[in-house]
Amino acid sequence: MTGAERRDAVLARIKNSKTPVPGKLLASEHEVSRQVIVQDIALIRASGHDIISTNRGYILNEPSAVGRTFKVCHTDDQLEEELYSIVDLGGCVKNVMVNHKVYGHLEAPLNITSRRKADEFIADIRSGKSSPLKNITSDYHYHVVEADSAKTLDMIEEMLDEKGFLIKSIKE
Repeated sequence: MTGAERRDAVLARIKNSKTPVPGKLLASEHEVSRQVIVQDIALIRASGHDIISTNRGYILNEPSAVGRTFKVCHTDDQLEEELYSIVDLGGCVKNVMVNHKVYGHLEAPLNITSRRKADEFIADIRSGKSSPLKNITSDYHYHVVEADSAKTLDMIEEMLDEKGFLIKSIKE
């Protein structure tokens, strides 16, 4: 196992643990010294992960988001309404995906978290730079939406259904 692979494994172990993970345990699991783990943690932090050292072990201090995939269908004129409705309820539209019969699975990142970002995206579409990806699949498309809780995602799902946009949701 390379150092990079070990650091990925250490990060995954800390991320997936509900309790602090002791450095001694990480060292034992990876058959390295405790000092190597300390160095790995420093490198993981340097890569942008907020790992906190406690007297019981390491924990990851990153906001946890939950995600759900929604299959939706709407017209170009309803694009703004769809995006505003999701972000107004606290959702982040992570991407747009389509399953085309010829081209297969196509996906583009969006990361729309506010009305301002939705407006920027819509302005780009309206300027003629491109057309919505959904247009190649008769308006059917998918979004991965992230939020702070399953309850927020439930509210988003209910709203999409009420507006007639929702085809189905896929809980992750």
